[in-house]
Amino acid sequence: MQTVRIILDEHRSIAAVLNGMLYLVRNTRLLGPPPPFNVLGAMTYYIDTFAERFHHPKEDAYLFRLLCLRHPDSAQLIERLEAEHRTGAEKIRDLEQTLKRYEEGGPKEFRAFAEAVQSYAQFHWDHMRAEEDLVLPLARTHLTADDWKEIDEAFQGHSDPLFGHKASAHYDDLFRRIVNLAPPPIGVGPGS
Repeated sequence: MQTVRIILDEHRSIAAVLNGMLYLVRNTRLLGPPPPFNVLGAMTYYIDTFAERFHHPKEDAYLFRLLCLRHPDSAQLIERLEAEHRTGAEKIRDLEQTLKRYEEGGPKEFRAFAEAVQSYAQFHWDHMRAEEDLVLPLARTHLTADDWKEIDEAFQGHSDPLFGHKASAHYDDLFRRIVNLAPPPIGVGPGS
């Protein structure tokens, strides 16, 4: 059941990036200077490539599929979470677009961007909480040793069509880049 640890670690990384985005938005709202757009761009890219294109498809293809097979009563919950994965992909596009409009259009676009960040963060936190509080306990109860072996191989292997078997290293590097670009207290980059 290494996958449980991996999913929880990945959720923590996603939450850290979301918290960083919220911090930058709050700092801009209170202090006024525009946020570092390169940091916000890296954060948005991380969420898009890691959460939406890598993490969620693995959950769908392995964990959710096998849980539905072993515990048919979970089908409605799994359908809801898979639908949220699709919605998340749409919401990240909205976030990317509002970021671009804010970067190009200036302060008049800040409010829409701030609302998009808050909306996406709340949506994603609610989604992760459902996975951690509902799916993982069901999986621990209903999946077989062979199921866990298949799931663990997929999550530990971190094979990804974009980055191959080095996907985990790519995402770790991207996360480190965000930390190095982001101003304190969310990173170690230059102050704003």
